[in-house]
Amino acid sequence: MEVARTAHVDPERLYGWVARFEARHGAIASTASDDALVLTAADGATARLINRWEPFVGTGVAEFTEHVLRDRRVGFLLVRKGADAVGVAQGTDLVAHRTSVHYVQGRTKAGGWSQQRYARRRGNQATRAYDEAARDAFEVVVPHRADLDALVTGGDRVGVDTVLADPRLEGLRGLPRRHPVLPVPDARLAVLYECVRQARRVPVELDAAAVAVPSDGEA
Repeated sequence: MEVARTAHVDPERLYGWVARFEARHGAIASTASDDALVLTAADGATARLINRWEPFVGTGVAEFTEHVLRDRRVGFLLVRKGADAVGVAQGTDLVAHRTSVHYVQGRTKAGGWSQQRYARRRGNQATRAYDEAARDAFEVVVPHRADLDALVTGGDRVGVDTVLADPRLEGLRGLPRRHPVLPVPDARLAVLYECVRQARRVPVELDAAAVAVPSDGEA
C-alpha cells in the first residue's frame, strides 16, 4: 500500500470515522495483524489503522476500537537539552509529572581555542542536563514501573537515548516503546499534556483512493 496521507484519529472517534469511511467508499473488508487493521472498501480505497500498543488480537473494527480504547497507564519522557518533562498518565489524565529547566549555552561562532573551551563547557552543561532528566524520571516514573503498559518518549532522540542509558532507568528500558520519538518543540507541562493526547490517537494511513473522497475532515 502506497500511503498518500496519514490522519490521526482520537480513539473515541474511531468507530464513527470508520462508519463514515464505509459510507463514502462502500462496504469494507478487514485484515488484521499484530500492529494494524487494514480496511479495504468496495471502491478500492484502503485505510490502515496503526496499533501503537501491545499486539492486537482480533479481526474487526469493533475489536480494534476496544483495543485502542483500553485504559492504559503510560510513562512519558520528554528530553531537550534545555528542559525535560516526565510523567505518568492513566488514560487521558496525568497522575504524576515534573518539568525541569536546564541551562545549556547556545552555539558560538568563535574559533580556535576559545571555541574548543566553549564546546567543552557546553558539553558539560548538556551532560548535567541529561543527568537531571534521568533523576526526574527515576523519582517520578520509575516508582510506577510495575503498573506501566508502555513508555512514550519525545524531543531530542540523542537526549532520550542518553537519559535512558542511565543505570537508574534500567527498569524503564524494558518497557514497550512502539511509538516513534514524538517531535516536541519544548519540554513543558503543556507539551506533556498534548503528548498524552497525541500518544492515544490512532494513525490511519490512507492510499490515494481514500484521499480522493474525504472522510469527516480526517481523510
